[in-house]
Amino acid sequence: MDQKFDIRTEDLPANMRSLLEMYPRDSWEAHPGFKEKTRHWLGAHQMFRRLGELVRLETELYLDKSRAPDDYASRLSYYGNALVANLHGHHTWEDKSYFPELSEADPRFDAGLEILEKDHAELDKVLDSFTRVANRAIKLVHLDEPQAREEAGQLHRLSETIEAFLDRHLSDEEELAVPIILHHRLRG
Repeated sequence: MDQKFDIRTEDLPANMRSLLEMYPRDSWEAHPGFKEKTRHWLGAHQMFRRLGELVRLETELYLDKSRAPDDYASRLSYYGNALVANLHGHHTWEDKSYFPELSEADPRFDAGLEILEKDHAELDKVLDSFTRVANRAIKLVHLDEPQAREEAGQLHRLSETIEAFLDRHLSDEEELAVPIILHHRLRG
């Protein structure tokens, strides 16, 4: 049974992008306020994108019978756990620490931060579903391999959902947060 998720597809409101006009993405690295902490945060986002892609690609290899079942189960366990655990930890930290810091610096963007926090709540639902299906697929690889492939099909759809979600959410998050950081010289 496929679950439907309320994944936001629209851009952040234009007024939430006003600082981005002053600090476009291609200027961030050269800005004197762009510090190592921000670079690490953006690096974590790149890691999430890569892990989401790896889970999808590994599942495609398994479904195409180009990846042995035991190898797939091992890789899914490793990459899937890394994706889920790190995303949960990262967005919990953002909601409790990072976003309040940004809000304090520039409350004009609180509506954008609220949208991103709602994204996190929906992402939790997607990740919980992903975890259940992935765990079933891993167990079934050893018990009923044809049924494991059915679970992997559902897992593939979930991994595509995660990738689409991360594409939208992380870009919006970066384009809201980094200009605030640069404008107010935060996280130095």
